[in-house]
Amino acid sequence: MGRKNIKDLRRQEIVKAFYKTAKVEGLQNPSIAKIAEAMDVNPSLILHNFKNKDELVLALIDYILSRYQKIYTTRKDGSAIDHLREVLNNLFSRKWNALISDDVYYSCYSLIFRNNVIRSKYKDLHDSLRVWLESHLLECIEEGSLQLEDPKRTANLIYTILEGAYYYLCMEKNAARKDEIMEQYKQHAYDILKLEA
Repeated sequence: MGRKNIKDLRRQEIVKAFYKTAKVEGLQNPSIAKIAEAMDVNPSLILHNFKNKDELVLALIDYILSRYQKIYTTRKDGSAIDHLREVLNNLFSRKWNALISDDVYYSCYSLIFRNNVIRSKYKDLHDSLRVWLESHLLECIEEGSLQLEDPKRTANLIYTILEGAYYYLCMEKNAARKDEIMEQYKQHAYDILKLEA
C-alpha cells in the first residue's frame, strides 16, 4: 500500500512539472529530458512512471479534470440554492479561468482530432462537468428553490454558454472587457434558471 502511494505521489509530481513546463514552452515542446531537468531528476525516473509522452499527456488531462473539480467545492453550510449560486459565480469568474492555462488546455484539446483516447478523455471531462451541474440543479429542485422541466438539458445549455464564453475570451486581452463579457454570460445563465443574479 505504501509503495503505491509513493508511486502515485511521484506521478503527480511529474504531471505537475509537465504542466508547468508546458505553460512556459507549449505542450509540444517539453521533452522528457526537459521535464526531468525542471524536476532536477534523471529522465529514467519519468520513464519509470510513464511509458512515453503520450501517456503523460493522458495523465495531464486527468490532472486538468481534477483541477476543474475544485470549482464545485462549496461551503458546507447553506441551502442548495446558495451552493448553486456559489457554483455559478465560480464558473463565470476568473477562478475558473485561473485553474488551468488556456494555452495548455486548448493545446491538449486540439489532440482530440488525432487521438481517440484523448477525445474520449475530453468528452468524459465535459460530460462529468455537466453531470455535476445537473446534480446541483436537482438538489435545488428537491429543496423547492428551483423549478425546471429538464435539469439535464438546462445544465447542458449553461455549459454551452460557458464553453463559448471561455473560447471567445481567450482572444480578448483587456481584463476589464473580459469581466464585463463574463458578467453578461453569467446573467444569461441566471436568466435561464429564472433566478436573480
